[in-house]
Amino acid sequence: MKQNNPIFITPPLKSQRQAYKRSTGRNNKGHITAWHRGGGHSRLYRDIDLKRKSTQGIVIGLEYDPNRSALLARIFNPDTKKHNYIIAPTKIKKGDVIRSNSTRSGLQNGHSKILQNILTGSLIYNLSLSPGKDGKILRAPGAFGRILKRTKTLAKIRLKSGQYRWFDIKTIATNGVVSNPDSKFTKLKKAGQSRWLGRRPTVRGVAMNPIDHPHGGGEGKTSGGRSSVTPWGKPTKGPSTRTSRIQPKPNVKI
Repeated sequence: MKQNNPIFITPPLKSQRQAYKRSTGRNNKGHITAWHRGGGHSRLYRDIDLKRKSTQGIVIGLEYDPNRSALLARIFNPDTKKHNYIIAPTKIKKGDVIRSNSTRSGLQNGHSKILQNILTGSLIYNLSLSPGKDGKILRAPGAFGRILKRTKTLAKIRLKSGQYRWFDIKTIATNGVVSNPDSKFTKLKKAGQSRWLGRRPTVRGVAMNPIDHPHGGGEGKTSGGRSSVTPWGKPTKGPSTRTSRIQPKPNVKI
């Protein structure tokens, strides 16, 4: 969706913006745990209602969010005279009415409900892991899950990854599909565009010195001289490196 579309509005709400510090791939000890991150254009965080317990009103328009690829919908509540942001679904239009924690059954696009009130077979997004918590999964552009089956206490959902998981029937989700599904086709025009996004260069191991990587060194161009490994010598292609299966959290049952 192009940003010169008349449904887009600017500037963003000052009351819903705040500064935040990015980790740039470091943990609480300052050690790099996610490589190739850092720099990037300055950003302000948008306060988004992910719990979807009380936000309701009329859609004024869509907004760009520098912190995510999905679009935001600005909601105006005529009763409280306040504005809020939600993650916009596809096919949302200016003037649409959005309700949160709705008890009506049906396929209302953008309405949030507990899984108990959503029809079986419906598409959902912004799903919380446990009752009363923020939506944590199915928030990427074009992401959606499908409710396959329900019991008295649980609902079986097929996620975008193809996994089938059971969730508490009191958890909240939103009807629809996340907006801007074509963002995955975006092509960067130059290396500097990656730097604007906070992505730093990636250097091949064979281009390094022996002290920096197991594949480094050698006279002229070499293939590394061994099977692919990480900078710490751990195999990267083929052999299993996990020692035990990661157990799911108690509130998400497989």
